[in-house]
Amino acid sequence: MPLIKRYYYGASISSFIDESLEKICYELGEGHLNQHTSLESTQKRAWEEEIKLLKKVLKNYKNRGSIYFEYNIPRMGRRIDVVALIDGIVFILEFKAFNEQFSKQDIAQVWDYALDLKNFHEASHNRFIVPILVSTAAELPHNNFKIYSDRIFYPILTNADGISEIIDTIFQKVKDESSDKVSSDDEWAVSRYSPTPTIVEAASSLYLNHSVEEISRHDSAENLSKTSAFVSKIIERSKANNEKSICFVTGVPGAGKTLVGLNIATEQFKKGEIATYLSGNFPLVEVLTEALARDKVAKEKENGNKFTKSKATSEVKTFIQMIHHYRDTCLQGAKIENGKIVMDEEYFRKVKNKNKHYAPVDHVAIFDESQRAWTQAQLTNFMSRKKGVAGFPYSEPEYLISCLDRHQDWAVIVCLVGGGQEINTGEAGIGEWIAALNKDYKHWHIYISDRLTEKEYSEGRVLESIENKNRITIEPALHLAVSMRSFRAENVSNFVHNLLESNVAEAKNLLSSLEKYPIVLTRDKNIAKQWLRTQSRGSERYGIIASSAGERLRPEEIVVRLKADVVHWLLDDVNDIRSSLFMEDVATEFDVQGLELDWVCVAWDGDFRYSNGDWQYYQFNGGNKWNNINKPERRLYRKNAYRVLLTRARQGMVIFVPKGNKNDPTRLPEFYDSTFNYLKSLGIKVLEDEQTL
Repeated sequence: MPLIKRYYYGASISSFIDESLEKICYELGEGHLNQHTSLESTQKRAWEEEIKLLKKVLKNYKNRGSIYFEYNIPRMGRRIDVVALIDGIVFILEFKAFNEQFSKQDIAQVWDYALDLKNFHEASHNRFIVPILVSTAAELPHNNFKIYSDRIFYPILTNADGISEIIDTIFQKVKDESSDKVSSDDEWAVSRYSPTPTIVEAASSLYLNHSVEEISRHDSAENLSKTSAFVSKIIERSKANNEKSICFVTGVPGAGKTLVGLNIATEQFKKGEIATYLSGNFPLVEVLTEALARDKVAKEKENGNKFTKSKATSEVKTFIQMIHHYRDTCLQGAKIENGKIVMDEEYFRKVKNKNKHYAPVDHVAIFDESQRAWTQAQLTNFMSRKKGVAGFPYSEPEYLISCLDRHQDWAVIVCLVGGGQEINTGEAGIGEWIAALNKDYKHWHIYISDRLTEKEYSEGRVLESIENKNRITIEPALHLAVSMRSFRAENVSNFVHNLLESNVAEAKNLLSSLEKYPIVLTRDKNIAKQWLRTQSRGSERYGIIASSAGERLRPEEIVVRLKADVVHWLLDDVNDIRSSLFMEDVATEFDVQGLELDWVCVAWDGDFRYSNGDWQYYQFNGGNKWNNINKPERRLYRKNAYRVLLTRARQGMVIFVPKGNKNDPTRLPEFYDSTFNYLKSLGIKVLEDEQTL
């Protein structure tokens, strides 16, 4: 038996019925205390009531299955109250003791459990799954026992008295269908759990002491663990030998570079070291900070502790920061002298150990999307306009290295490197990091992925551009070769690439392989919205996204100039008008880059049009006309904006192309028709009306 079981108590139904209440409660308590510091008396009483009730309910199924209490769902950081396997059918029972109502939140919770098992728990893929919410004191409601095509039942609501009848009804509903019980109950209980979490879910799970092995698919988790372990080894070696080191981590699209960075930061945090995860992606940092702070408060409350939101936020910000804030902090006590940033002795005149205070508090900095660090021209311009600092002498890579180099003992920089998808001007690329290391930091040890020599990273010239080859270590473990992308969406990025490159035959072929990832097309925004609502189950998120240059979507009530509050847009529920689920606010490529929703509506404007076998690029002039974009760089940014938009959905998307208006010269039908016809020609299904939903 493993040291940590997936459940607190498990047995055959026969053994469960014969076992004493005291023995079962003891095992549950032991399992709980292995994970928590204390056991509330209310929890123990709840278990006792559940056990007594289920002993009565399951007596007619004594030799037909097994039962598991507190079954772990690591992706969600929660446990299912009870899972009963009866003749191969998975019954999920979530108890709300003494509740007289069935809240939307509780219904979504039990539905999420069912979806999680169906999608990520291998032995559940082909089984019927029945989510049951038991509000023990409620009136018995009517249930329609709807079954979805993936064999998940619509959540069934009951009180304590209705469970037996529900189980009997389920067997009547599925009596003529095979349960596809391909594994034993014991095999089911330990079956491989292979989740593909969103970055927010992954960060929350890591922060709440889960491991990458628990929250990621097996193949990707192995890859992530190997990379994280190697980086940790570099950190330990640098610390032990008082060395300065920089390592470059590469990965295929969706491989989890951000997750590696967050994993390293949280692991160092747990060891008492400060490792800061840095990003120039403001929405990502804001969403992660808010999500982790909320989780921390909820976890402390669950454990009976008072913990303020401000305190939780402050704790999170010790290891997740915007690169701009980190940069500003390191300017304190510094001055520009002879084209260099140096310590301002006057600032530290009353401090004994000036060098210690001049160095940043952290010895490890993890820079996500490091190829997007700013050039010197971009950073100098920004510092002059926004910070009043004239003549800033460094590019962002050189400045970050200089900050960590202030430590007199050791330091480590971890660069998480992506290839392609540039959507901003002034990005330096990997070459700027190498130039800085060659210029003034030749004492730094360099660890690079063996893939950093490929064309997409500085045209493959990284290795040859590094002076003093003796300080280089090439390590395959620094490349993430396995995509973590959605269990349904592994080929979506390839499809989108071919769609954008006008490779019609290949795009058609890839679309036909996306059987479990629906992509549909409409010219009616209301049909698109209804499709999203119809597809979503449980707490799955959906929303409308559009190009930041989609100015003429405004008549469709899609206003890209009104910036979405991305924290509320991505984290709050349908009761908040700022939520993506309300579908009033729209997010752009800048808001959602690095983040995902389950289902999206991509609203397509005239800024990016398909015509005569190729793409046309336009910018609205803010008045009454579209202007051609001629600069190759700006064209690339526009195409990549749509690349980002078309790869934000984990489970499926609807593309909304407006019909235009022949009486509006800024929205003529020909601006949209050819794009719609091109997408339709690829085989994307058209939603004609609500009956096709």
